[in-house]
Amino acid sequence: MAMMREQDFNRTALTVQRSQAWYTGQRAERIPHGLIGLVGADCSSLDLSYNNLVSLTALKEFANLEELVLDNNCLCDLNTLPRMPKLTTLSVTDIERALDRIKECCPCLKYASLLGNPGCPDQLTNPTTTDEEDYERYRRYAVHVLPATLRFLDSRPISSRERQEARERGSLMRMVRVNLPNLSSLTAEEFARALHHKRHNSISVEEPDYTPLPDSMRGPLDVRRTKEENAGSLRYRQFLHMQFPTHPKTG
Repeated sequence: MAMMREQDFNRTALTVQRSQAWYTGQRAERIPHGLIGLVGADCSSLDLSYNNLVSLTALKEFANLEELVLDNNCLCDLNTLPRMPKLTTLSVTDIERALDRIKECCPCLKYASLLGNPGCPDQLTNPTTTDEEDYERYRRYAVHVLPATLRFLDSRPISSRERQEARERGSLMRMVRVNLPNLSSLTAEEFARALHHKRHNSISVEEPDYTPLPDSMRGPLDVRRTKEENAGSLRYRQFLHMQFPTHPKTG
């Protein structure tokens, strides 16, 4: 059984440098037992991007993990993310609701990249439904929710002004998208009736399906945009490169 577990992943696809490990583009739905056995206990930096991960439960075996990249997987949420008290850097895409879970599980987070998530209204992901003001509101709300240790969000550091605005008004900057019928096909009377119905049947923040962030037109299995296509995220990766220059070159 131990031998089978050690062979449950493509060993040649694993790159290890000191305490850093990269296992990307392998369509893995769960973190392989063999990977855990090889690098889990000593790993401080792990890149699992471009897999098909649906569960993160096995990350509990990476007790010393400080940096984690989960971009472009099949995660619908972060409910399986275990508590990771040493994690300082997190990059993740395609998650609808993530902020509260990240705050709960990553109390020492310093660097976070959430571009490419349905809940993050950046213009490159949703150019027809969001604008810069949407993103700035989201950013203040994210700074309000995420741990106070956070220093860098998405494409730039968090300024003292942003942090102050997040403290003062961050809780008021939650975004809710109101879904009304196609207005161009409604008469004035129909529009008034639809608006009245929406106001009197609004979603309560107590309901489990409520989200303060805007809906997305994308599903987790749709064509995904890479972080390299996003100028803001490129600056984020350049920042990480300066912080961690030992990342191997990809071919």
